[in-house]
Amino acid sequence: MSDLSQPHLAQATTAPMLPLSLDGVRFSHRGQRLLGDIDLRLGAGRSLIMGPNGAGKSLLMRLCHGLLTPSVGQIRWNGQPLSPALALRQAMVFQRPVLLKRSAQANLTYVLAIRGCPRRLRKARAQAALERFGLASLAQRPARVLSGGEQQRLALARAWLLAPDILFLDEPTAALDPAAIRAVEEAVNQFHQRGTKIVMTTHDLNQARRLADDVVFLNAGRLLEHSPAERFFDTPQSSEAAAFVRGELPW
Repeated sequence: MSDLSQPHLAQATTAPMLPLSLDGVRFSHRGQRLLGDIDLRLGAGRSLIMGPNGAGKSLLMRLCHGLLTPSVGQIRWNGQPLSPALALRQAMVFQRPVLLKRSAQANLTYVLAIRGCPRRLRKARAQAALERFGLASLAQRPARVLSGGEQQRLALARAWLLAPDILFLDEPTAALDPAAIRAVEEAVNQFHQRGTKIVMTTHDLNQARRLADDVVFLNAGRLLEHSPAERFFDTPQSSEAAAFVRGELPW
């Protein structure tokens, strides 16, 4: 019998998706350059994207995920452009999760259905994911009336069922209370322990110290640093990053 606590929609064994490489990437909108000349290479582990408000963190993540197309430059997954097959091997959780007007459990059985899971297995697999993320008692509650932290964990449970190689997280703990932040971070670490690549935006320095393996630092649409987390926090290389680490606005 299969272990229902494990992900079930993993793709067949395929070539690795990493590294994720950005070469000369720019993004402009209505003639204004919002992100420019990004050269970046991300490997395994937990990459946290940091910077002040308006730095371009969420924009960079949407470009990597394929929701936006660069105005200039290329984004490659292990040397390949994003294809429909590769898109199925990644997932994204937004700051405000997009949830269906259904129960928490039905939000999960829906994604199982569209990925071809047999009907007879959907409920048990959805319930196992809810249990994994501490939501079993809320299975029949409407998803949209859950608290902010519960909605984030439900979105993570849904992503878990997709078994992504890469998980993008856009400020997943913004505006949550400390207990909810801890629960979401524990959920993120479950993905990391399974071997999922994490790419996450945050403005929380303490959270980045807890989670990051490497830090990507943006300011005003420019990539100023990409380094191992310990080096970034101990000896930032740019004056803007140093100011940010001190808790100052890096203007």
